[in-house]
Amino acid sequence: MWHSVIVHCLSWVYSGFLLIIIGAVVAFLAYCAYIKYMHLKYDDIPGPPRDSFLLGHIPTLSKAEENYSVVHDLFLHWAEIYGPVFKINILHRVMIYSTSPESVKECLMSSKYPKDPYTYNQLFNLFGKRFLGKGLLTDPDHDHWYHQRRIMDPAFSNTYLKEMIGIFNERAEQMMEKLEEKADGHQEVSMHSIINRVTLDVITKVAFGMDLGLVEGNKTDFPNAISKVLTGMMRYMQNPYMQYFPKHWAFVREVQESADLLRKTGKECISQRKKAMQNGEELPKDILTKILQCAELENALDDEIMLDNFITFFIAGQETTANQLSFTVMELTRQPEIMTKLRMEVDEVIGFKRDISYDDIQNLNYMTQVLKESLRFYPPGPGTSRYIKEDTIFEGIKIPGGVPITFNTYVMGRMEKFFQDPFKFDPERFHPAAVKPYFCYFPFALGPRSCLGQIFSQVRLLHI
Repeated sequence: MWHSVIVHCLSWVYSGFLLIIIGAVVAFLAYCAYIKYMHLKYDDIPGPPRDSFLLGHIPTLSKAEENYSVVHDLFLHWAEIYGPVFKINILHRVMIYSTSPESVKECLMSSKYPKDPYTYNQLFNLFGKRFLGKGLLTDPDHDHWYHQRRIMDPAFSNTYLKEMIGIFNERAEQMMEKLEEKADGHQEVSMHSIINRVTLDVITKVAFGMDLGLVEGNKTDFPNAISKVLTGMMRYMQNPYMQYFPKHWAFVREVQESADLLRKTGKECISQRKKAMQNGEELPKDILTKILQCAELENALDDEIMLDNFITFFIAGQETTANQLSFTVMELTRQPEIMTKLRMEVDEVIGFKRDISYDDIQNLNYMTQVLKESLRFYPPGPGTSRYIKEDTIFEGIKIPGGVPITFNTYVMGRMEKFFQDPFKFDPERFHPAAVKPYFCYFPFALGPRSCLGQIFSQVRLLHI
């Protein structure tokens, strides 16, 4: 009897195991069939040869990252070989890349093409922790995004920015004092570190009324948390499954803790400010106050969305600005003639003033050209993507619907057909009288979903 029971159990286990294997084989074959279908659907579009049937171009992209290459240089190379519209394959996904000004205009200037849901939904969570959620940067729903944008817009108007110039003056003065302490000619100074601290000091104070005192040397976990989530975000987008491998668990835990810290800090800021509003207390004249007041008028005080945008402001507003300024400083050390011309303009417009006005900043025309050239050559955000729902044609190439299309301002900014001698850092490209190509320079994107904080960002940089 026991013998027959054991045989029956083993037979059941064997049958179950066999069914699992058959199911896995069928699923794998179905997946391969789908990959083949996607290849057939999009193979009329030019593009580099795939590394493998299953992986597509993953090995080439991974190799570029492992060699610490700028992966966007690879896209530039492909654009020069395969033309203004080309494709790459990532497993079963097809991604279209375009350097066609026509397609940039069509897709970015119209609300007809939403943000790519797959790409931006990846940023909703970060290793299981809510991260950018449905903030302005990531919300693929145009109507919901438009409602948010209408609430946020007044906080970034020129009128409101003028009221914040005092804070810019204060933080810039602190930075100058620190630089004077170190300018003895005998020690190396990490300008990127100093710039990171001052830009974070400015955005936390101007946006949320927080005094971190980083320029003065105060210690806080905030800068490290931002750096950690940025690194986590990049690695997560490269490999969304890394959290399931034990060798990554320590890093994943650090990223999760950093994301928790940022959201906890944001929650406290928003809660305290809302309480102050309810009690009729005097409120700081910062971005958070303006947003909460506008949201109250719109009856749209959604705390989770507010938190999403709190994180978005830091991720999209602090690191990008610090990187732009760092690259600009680097180029100025390489280009003494540009530095001299810039110093002459500052001496003429600013002179010996300690407090700089908004109007003074608007008169720094050559400095504006320098910053624009920095954005062309070193864009902090290399590009943006949209989703093509229906079949369309760009540059005579038919693109079947159901695919994301990426526009890379880094790539287009380094192409000879758009910018003469593109690898030369030349602010004269942006002289008001210079001829400028259209729809190939978009460091803040273009159209209705262009960056809300672009004016704020550049005013802050001009001031510093």
